Amino acid sequence: MIRRLTLRRSSEHEDISAPKSFDDFELRLGDMMRGERATMGKSLLDVQRELRIKASYVAAIENSDPSVFDTPGFIAGYVRSYARYLNMDPDTAFETFCRESGFIVAHGMSAEASSRKAVVAPISSGMGLGSGAFTTPTTPFAPAAAGIFSQIEPRAIGSLAVLVALIGGIGYGGWSILKEVQQVQFAPVEQTPLVLADVDPLNGASRSALAQGNTEDPAAEALDRLYRPQALEVPVLTARDAPIASLDPRSLGNFAVPELPSLILAEASLPDATVVPQVVEDIAPGVEMVAVRPSWVQVTAADGSVIYEAIMNAGDSFSVPLTEEAPKLRTGESGAIYFALNGGHYGPVGNRGQVSKNVDLSVDGVLERFAVADLSDVKNSALATMVAALQAEPASD
Repeated sequence: MIRRLTLRRSSEHEDISAPKSFDDFELRLGDMMRGERATMGKSLLDVQRELRIKASYVAAIENSDPSVFDTPGFIAGYVRSYARYLNMDPDTAFETFCRESGFIVAHGMSAEASSRKAVVAPISSGMGLGSGAFTTPTTPFAPAAAGIFSQIEPRAIGSLAVLVALIGGIGYGGWSILKEVQQVQFAPVEQTPLVLADVDPLNGASRSALAQGNTEDPAAEALDRLYRPQALEVPVLTARDAPIASLDPRSLGNFAVPELPSLILAEASLPDATVVPQVVEDIAPGVEMVAVRPSWVQVTAADGSVIYEAIMNAGDSFSVPLTEEAPKLRTGESGAIYFALNGGHYGPVGNRGQVSKNVDLSVDGVLERFAVADLSDVKNSALATMVAALQAEPASD
């Protein structure tokens, strides 16, 4: 660090013709501080951020310009803090700053210690503080009173006028609509006014008394009212569908019975002679389960829901419903279950005591998997006995 300070030589001892060396040039405090700051790689903003001193104050210290500071009483602290930041002797740096700038440390209570100038208060002619004590204060920190119109923005006047006009238009429109709604107008009509009177609906019941000329007798009129029929609270109505209900559908439309000759009508003694048109297809024969011995069965649909589940005893039967997908059969006694289809019996489902699962109950599935039961076989003796019993029932009847 260069700590050598040279004094300015007088111009009378300088030799202009002699060559100048490094020591012949004047080295000022600001040059030394700028050099140290450049060595540290710091800018004025870096110093301001680290020392909390304005960058303008730091530049004023390097330029030896005390007029930039607002308060001269803080110059000594600023110069010493900046010199300490640059690793320089703070006392020597402050003495050099005072010598180069001509700054003189003043007493704290003197006028030179503050940069603010005293404001001379106007002397009032009256006694006391006068009227200007609050309107024109002498204290520099008290804000000056502003005028009323100085706080109004000119552009806000136009916006306020537009807002007032809009509110007025909306209010006038609402008032006009309300007045139009509540207004009642009368228009003359070329029509004679009618006089309405209540007429007694039972006035016809006293015609006999009028014909006899006894209306002037109060007793006769009172007796007539006593025996007059009472009016019904609810009128008696006739149903509109009564004529329709009386029609015979066998005499009209597609269900009408054709006219037959008298001979045929005489011979036709049964109601089967009635001809009815067929409008639907014949139902295809389905599969019927028949049990010859007690057996537990369960019939499930394609979605897994149970359609039928029970213990079928000997002689019980169950008609398999016709669904889009054929249901499945599960039984615990396969030898006891047969299928009745197309007038014959197929089966059994399996051997005696065997459990069968997922047996297809469709017509094609039964025809493919099972053969016609042989009634002469010993294992089908129970089925033969049940079939013989069924055939004997109509004969006994």
